[in-house]
Amino acid sequence: MSVADSPNPTLHLSDLAPGTIQSEIRAMSVACDDIGGINLAQGVCDTEPPAIVLEGAARAMRDGHNIYTRAEGIPRLRTAIANQLTHTHAITVDPDREILITSGATGAFQAALLALLNPGDEVLLFEPFYGYHGSMLRGIRAIPVPVALLPPDDTTGEWRLDAYAIRAAITPRTRAMILCSPSNPAGKIFSLDELHALADLALELNLFLFSDEIYEHFLYDGAKHLSPASLPGLRERTILISGFSKTFSITGWRIGYLVAHAKWIPAIAYFHDQLYVCAPAPLQHGCADGVEQLPPSFYRSLAADHLVKRTMLVEALAEAGLTPYIPNGAYYILASNGLLSGENAAKKSRDLLARTGVASVAGSAFFRPGSLTGESLLRFCFAKKDTDLADACRRLRTLNPA
Repeated sequence: MSVADSPNPTLHLSDLAPGTIQSEIRAMSVACDDIGGINLAQGVCDTEPPAIVLEGAARAMRDGHNIYTRAEGIPRLRTAIANQLTHTHAITVDPDREILITSGATGAFQAALLALLNPGDEVLLFEPFYGYHGSMLRGIRAIPVPVALLPPDDTTGEWRLDAYAIRAAITPRTRAMILCSPSNPAGKIFSLDELHALADLALELNLFLFSDEIYEHFLYDGAKHLSPASLPGLRERTILISGFSKTFSITGWRIGYLVAHAKWIPAIAYFHDQLYVCAPAPLQHGCADGVEQLPPSFYRSLAADHLVKRTMLVEALAEAGLTPYIPNGAYYILASNGLLSGENAAKKSRDLLARTGVASVAGSAFFRPGSLTGESLLRFCFAKKDTDLADACRRLRTLNPA
């Protein structure tokens, strides 16, 4: 029986060839490098890391912290994370039994999938989605099932959860949901009401909730980040995944972490050990210094600085005729591509690169194949140095000169 003939028709991303989701981001980065353009395609976050973090890592190297750590990561970093979660999320965590330091947030996600899912398990993925989530699910032979969010009804609205679409996507094989909040690529922050709706569903169907919170400190216009792990009933079934790549501008360091109930950590740690052994030892010490020593004002400044960057890019996109959806979180903007040439979003992103030297990503990289919404959008990253972002904005405005 075909998918279309099934009682609950859904399009499974597992029907796609490997690599079709994430490769467009890599391809645009390579194409941008080839012409010496400005890369607003990939979330590389090239702003300066905090000096405390850099010096902490260098000092750790000089002090001899250059060998394997224990599989769970260094105790000091785990304790610092636990203390921070208590203050920021009101979540009480045992640093010895409920936190795992990982090789990036992607390493945390991969190890958790291997530990908690079986081949053939179905996992709900909210669309627009982050390509790595679907790719990793397919890599362990689980089945990503995209569930479309309701699009904004105007250019300043939020993407919204569709309870009916979620119910329609559920089958007896549904095992988990993946949440990314604030989200890549839409910048959506899931509301308390939406989280409660997902909590009810998780409790009813005994589902895991994989919660990607890597952009938790990038918040604008009074938005608040809420972790589902803080909701009644979800602490045991939430796998909270985050890290320091974005917050400390150290995407190349690969230091992430995972928070889960103590009964899940041993299995997840086992698979992370098999895949990566441990996260880089001296870099863990640098991150520990950052979490311990950077004051709350650092995180407020991080958001304020990126709000300025968001404003710069939103204004440039609007003046260029690429109507932007204004995000409340993360550091990406989805914008219309109707003024560009090409039969699909991928061709339009290449037209933009050829005409301006600014790289973006086809919106289709974040939607199921054939999505008209995905084909009508491009994604831009504004986590750039101000000089580079200003240059990109200047170039974008040449599309529609006054």
